[in-house]
Amino acid sequence: MPRSRRSERRPYGAPYVPLDVDRATGGRRAESGPDGEWVVQQVRGSDREYRCPGCDQVVPAGSDHVVAWRTDSWRGDGLEERRHWHDACWRARTRRGPTRR
Repeated sequence: MPRSRRSERRPYGAPYVPLDVDRATGGRRAESGPDGEWVVQQVRGSDREYRCPGCDQVVPAGSDHVVAWRTDSWRGDGLEERRHWHDACWRARTRRGPTRR
């Protein structure tokens, strides 16, 4: 009977390292709110400016911000409708009126 080979991915006796879920998912998470179902991703900067739909102000290039898109859109265009938000505007979106597009 042939001997089974040990895995070379983790050396024998090496400690178990848990999966980093943020790294594996690209930092994306699902959020539910009164305004629908969203996929939210924290971005550590970008090479261009965006307009925040929460406050209608510029998200400067290179600044940390949130990218979000709906997953429950009846049109099925969630990813194409992603928007770049200031962190504070994203957290306050349910306390404001409808978002601008």
